[in-house]
Amino acid sequence: MQSFYAAAFDREMGCTEAEWLGWLPAAIGSHPWQREGASVQVQIEPGTLRIEWQTGEPRLLGGLARIPRLHVRFAFSGLDDAQRYVFMKRFDLYMQRGGG
Repeated sequence: MQSFYAAAFDREMGCTEAEWLGWLPAAIGSHPWQREGASVQVQIEPGTLRIEWQTGEPRLLGGLARIPRLHVRFAFSGLDDAQRYVFMKRFDLYMQRGGG
């Protein structure tokens, strides 16, 4: 988890679009949102967050494993550093995947 989130940034997620869409509502939480194709607009008072995604080529690991890739762009508007941090802290916890 990060300690600062810029007003706009890009990420690469190791998931399919279907997985992303399954996790997204819980990660957004109680904030109102609307989907338009490969993007969502999230109302985070007093501003908004636009998230756009695009499927990338799978990452090949040693020629044996294929990891799906999703390129994701986050663009906040009208939110200060602290407000972005609060939203993304929760969002990242819900999107976090791991094994072990």
